[in-house]
Amino acid sequence: MLLWVGLGNPEPGQARHRHNIGFLALDAIASRHGFTPWRSRYKGVVAEGHLGGTKVMLLKPQTYMNLSGESVQPAAAFHKIPLSDITAFHDELDLAPGRIRVKQGGGAAGHNGLRDMDRRLGAPDYWRVRLGIGHPGMKEKVTGHVLGNFAKVDTWVEPMLDAVADAAPLLARGEREAFMTRVALLTQEK
Repeated sequence: MLLWVGLGNPEPGQARHRHNIGFLALDAIASRHGFTPWRSRYKGVVAEGHLGGTKVMLLKPQTYMNLSGESVQPAAAFHKIPLSDITAFHDELDLAPGRIRVKQGGGAAGHNGLRDMDRRLGAPDYWRVRLGIGHPGMKEKVTGHVLGNFAKVDTWVEPMLDAVADAAPLLARGEREAFMTRVALLTQEK
């Protein structure tokens, strides 16, 4: 079984924040592929389904971003899921809006959700789907940008989420390059 974690904050008023794009990506995947309804487990909400012939558990921690590992670690431990089968979907300032990159391991780059996962999982060697939200251009504007809602001009958000959901079976099969290529092609078409 694979564990896919969307990073975000649980408050309803934060649902459309750029920081919650990980939650939005998992919602799109669950909806597109007929996953089970969300239910409370592991200090989060989970939905289960199959993608590319593989069972996948989606997890949205409800602990707030800075404590995401409090939800991820018990889920991984209970199901004996190795780090190589965990993927975190998260916002990425250093990627242009609508761009994605998949990588394994690396630093947290100031992302508190990743930092807490690294600490609680004991290593940073899980996979990451970095969902570009763009940088506001000035360091002092980062917090407001990340914790702000998507703007009406952010017309790239829904096409990117649709593309991620469409290409998700490739990611589940471990075809990460094909996944990134498919998302790029689908978002260019729109």
